[in-house]
Amino acid sequence: MPDPLRDDIRLLGGLLGTILKETGGKSLLDDVERLRELTIRAYGGDAAALDEAYELACSFPLERAEEVARAFTCYFHLANLAEEYHRVRVLREREQGASAGAAMDDSIPQAFTQLAEEIGREEALRRLQDIEFRPVLTAHPTEARRRAVSRSVRRISTLLAERDTLHPGGTSRAENERRLLAEIDVLWRTSPIRAAKPTVIDEVKTAVGVFDSTLFQTFPEVYRRLDDWLLGGDAGRTAPVARPFVRLGTWIGGDRDGNPNVTSEITRQAVALASEHVLTALEDQARAVGRKLTLAQQGTPASSALQALWAKQRQLSDVVTAAAAAESPDEPHRAVLLVIADRIGATRRRDADLAYGAPEQLEADLQVVQDSLLEAGATRAAYGDLQRLIWQVQTFGFHLAEIEVRQHSQVHAAALAEIEEKGVHSPDLSDRTREVLDTFRALGAVQRRFGERAARRYIVSFTQQPEHLAAVYRLAELAFEGTGEAPVIDAIPLFETFDDLQRSVEMLEAMLELPQVQRRLAENGRRVEVMLGYSDSSKDVGPVAATLALHSAQARIAEWAQRHDITLTLFHGRGGSLGRGGGPANRALLAQPPHSVDGRFKLTEQGEVILARYGDPTIAARHIEQVAAATLLASAPSVERRNVEATERFTDVAEALDASSRTRFHELVRSEGFPQWFAQVTPLEEVGLLPIGSRPAKRGLSVNSLDDLRAIPWVFSWSQARINLAGWYGLGTAMREFGDVERLRAAYREWPLFTTLLDNVEMSIAKTDERIAEKYLELGDRDDLARLVLDELRLTREQVLAVTGNPWPLANRRVLGRAVQLRSPYVDALSLLQVRALRALRTEGGSEGKVDGASKDRWQHLLLLTVNGVSAGLQNTG
Repeated sequence: MPDPLRDDIRLLGGLLGTILKETGGKSLLDDVERLRELTIRAYGGDAAALDEAYELACSFPLERAEEVARAFTCYFHLANLAEEYHRVRVLREREQGASAGAAMDDSIPQAFTQLAEEIGREEALRRLQDIEFRPVLTAHPTEARRRAVSRSVRRISTLLAERDTLHPGGTSRAENERRLLAEIDVLWRTSPIRAAKPTVIDEVKTAVGVFDSTLFQTFPEVYRRLDDWLLGGDAGRTAPVARPFVRLGTWIGGDRDGNPNVTSEITRQAVALASEHVLTALEDQARAVGRKLTLAQQGTPASSALQALWAKQRQLSDVVTAAAAAESPDEPHRAVLLVIADRIGATRRRDADLAYGAPEQLEADLQVVQDSLLEAGATRAAYGDLQRLIWQVQTFGFHLAEIEVRQHSQVHAAALAEIEEKGVHSPDLSDRTREVLDTFRALGAVQRRFGERAARRYIVSFTQQPEHLAAVYRLAELAFEGTGEAPVIDAIPLFETFDDLQRSVEMLEAMLELPQVQRRLAENGRRVEVMLGYSDSSKDVGPVAATLALHSAQARIAEWAQRHDITLTLFHGRGGSLGRGGGPANRALLAQPPHSVDGRFKLTEQGEVILARYGDPTIAARHIEQVAAATLLASAPSVERRNVEATERFTDVAEALDASSRTRFHELVRSEGFPQWFAQVTPLEEVGLLPIGSRPAKRGLSVNSLDDLRAIPWVFSWSQARINLAGWYGLGTAMREFGDVERLRAAYREWPLFTTLLDNVEMSIAKTDERIAEKYLELGDRDDLARLVLDELRLTREQVLAVTGNPWPLANRRVLGRAVQLRSPYVDALSLLQVRALRALRTEGGSEGKVDGASKDRWQHLLLLTVNGVSAGLQNTG
């Protein structure tokens, strides 16, 4: 471990120990240390130590067990923030150490250089200016950490970073340590579990909080750094080459599939809240830029266009312009920009006399100011902070993020059937059908206020026939019947199950026959978006077959789009965990089939992934750069050629792994009684009790049906049981049955898709623990199923390591391997406490005595504390 990181973790761990001793006495710290030492010994191979650790965990009174669980959870929060800050430290050092003009690995400049070598600089520049990266924030309940805890962690992180600028031995360092102790004390005393489920608006506030803290400034920072590299010494004094390529989307407040808490009124509120934040940010930025433009008329005269703009502003309000003129004597550019800031504020307040009607009007005014500065020769003022503001307007508009609606195809079908029977204006329509119509009216209201860019994408879950898309257009017409004011909508098919992925091109062919789709293609330049669901396909056929099916579907859809002269955007519904399409997005991009990217990449960013990728400005900028670089490079001739040739060369491998892994997966999940056993040996039911999201964990049925279980609790529960089955099950058997290890090694070296698959499985296996898993599986009464799981785990580990050549999982990935090894013994401690709580809740009459009423509540509380802690330790949930 690098010395700075080791020092940070030791410091924070020691300060936590001080707080534990102050609040719980030396006995609490001693209990934590005893359990920690035993799990470390057990992780090192001492089997007796694991039994001793479990006995110790079972010996704690309930109150002490809760305190110990909270102590380990606090430790994980501190270790996580130390690692995150060290990552920031390394990124900054790397940038400072890079020679002038040098490009970092996985950066846009590096990708551009390679692409230019292959296709020429001019064509590479055209592609660079056309790339699109669309991260879509979702409120899928996978962030187990409370917002209060996140804020506390952020404050501690700031204090830790402060230490790098202090001088050792001074009073300032002592003061820093005192403040750290105070903040860690707050973290310790803050309940890690929410008292109630967050509302949808709470989830919106969490997302716009990330915008406020990082995204508003980080996006233009990425553009600026790219421009600096492209223009060199001319940067900041000539027109920028970089164009805004990030467009933020959101499902928070729009995704109503299975979430009855998302209503048309909530959608309107979500958009209004986001608009409030972006307009506030734009107003503050415009005012700050304006106040710095203290360029006198004598040396920097106003252009005729700027004078005309000032005259127009005076007509709008004598009061506002008089105040700006008084504040900016003989400084025309400053005066005009201060009025622009006031007009942005009026837009936020909905003051019709001063408000802008659209962001394009604001951008036009800013362009007038920039052009005037250029005419006067003030190029640095024109292309400095003012350019940054223009980029922010172009990126965020007045809406911040495009809100996307998602609803299940069956809901639309039922609504149409009811309207056909009763009439659209019937007072007898059900509440659900009224809500469907009101959703379209809400979209119309959003578009009227903010324009098409703010809300036009409508995702249809479980799209299985063209009528499912036609229903969206028909319902929009019915909602505005007779008014001619229906909103512009692009209905987007979502293919989720294995069968739907197989039939995707057939469905898309039929979709082209719809007159509404033909009309939209004529209007939008023949652009089509198709969404691919990673979660349900993995739960449907297992992680290996799902990965291969998704890759095959993308290749066929890309070929379909080329055949019909369609500009395609594939929307990847990826989760944070490997069982839901997670893993490094940039590496996955470079393994995609030809023309399935073509400079456009869109994906969901869910739960804990949002804060992990966008919570810190330095990490956010690095993530955006890496994804944009991979988006640019994915269509390089060498990359496309490598992917095509490897896919063709290893077709036999793909077919064999697909068939064998699917058979093995179905052998397990289709066993009689599997759903009930799954609920018995994992905290599935209790995960549903954890108040981490507004969306229900299940679609309505019991655990007698896995079909109705959402993918998040499916992944979350296996993760908690230290098995991670959703990320690897079936691969070991498939590789053994294929038999040719040398060919598999060749595939690992030469086939990017297989490389990514095995690397992700290896990461998933590194977070499993067979010894701990056995204790969970003992909670069930199905030795046959437990044996299937454990045998497949051992086999998958053995087969994967035989192909990758690593002596143990992640042996060749030093940073990630270190992080997993650092955490595992501490996660074990929480897992043992969780097994104890599960055993009490599952047996009812076991060694813990009868569990009911208040006693059951206490055990559930302990269980939820451990769920929260294990999530922090493994750094992922669902």
